Amino acid sequence: MELIDTHCHLFYDDLKNDLDTVLNRANELGVNRFISVGTNLDNSKECLALAETNENIYASAGVHPHDAKDVPEDFVDQIYDLMTFESMVAVGEMGLDYFRNISDPEIQKNVFRTQMRIAQELNKPVIFHNRDADADIIKILSEFPGVTGVAHCFSSDLITAEAFIDLGFYISFSGNLTFKNSQLPEVAKELPLEKLLVETDSPYLSPVPFRGKPNEPGRTRFVAEKLAEIHGVTLDVIAEKTTDNATALFNL
Repeated sequence: MELIDTHCHLFYDDLKNDLDTVLNRANELGVNRFISVGTNLDNSKECLALAETNENIYASAGVHPHDAKDVPEDFVDQIYDLMTFESMVAVGEMGLDYFRNISDPEIQKNVFRTQMRIAQELNKPVIFHNRDADADIIKILSEFPGVTGVAHCFSSDLITAEAFIDLGFYISFSGNLTFKNSQLPEVAKELPLEKLLVETDSPYLSPVPFRGKPNEPGRTRFVAEKLAEIHGVTLDVIAEKTTDNATALFNL
């Protein structure tokens, strides 16, 4: 069995300082490939360094909506430079976050659109973050036909999920799929396995029974197990489908 954690942040100290042990634990749980996702230019470079020195780690480069207010003037050039490396498989994490609004919404939208243009030009998939911004996210994604990617750590409703899929995007579920009282199992049940991915968002969003503790990539397995239970299939089916989907989307 093979599972891919399509979204983790391996540059955080919780993970980076003990990376070999963390990855060994992941391997024991059947999780053996990892996409380490950047949220600003500095940690995108750290993701690249990890990917260049470990054949099972891939990287992405991008600016998260929280970091949008702090982008340097040459951030576009810097992303282009990072994307020249073969281990860089996506542009992101980008998107909109109106829940915390750490960056002004207009700045968030500008930086999101700019990164969508980079992905369009490079023909790379995007990894996007969406919190309380469904309508604006859908509007901006639809401005870039031909760009594909993933709605990471999906937390919206079924109508939004279907809109993303109609635009050519995959839906990725994280540990919040396992939370008690979550509405996400009802959403996940209605979505085709051909469009689903699994992730941890480590070190955030540890699944049950580890909720509240720092997350790590091996726990992708618990998300996959929950998805198997929701769809009434075996873990092997989920592993095969989500691995095939990730391999196709990110050209692994």
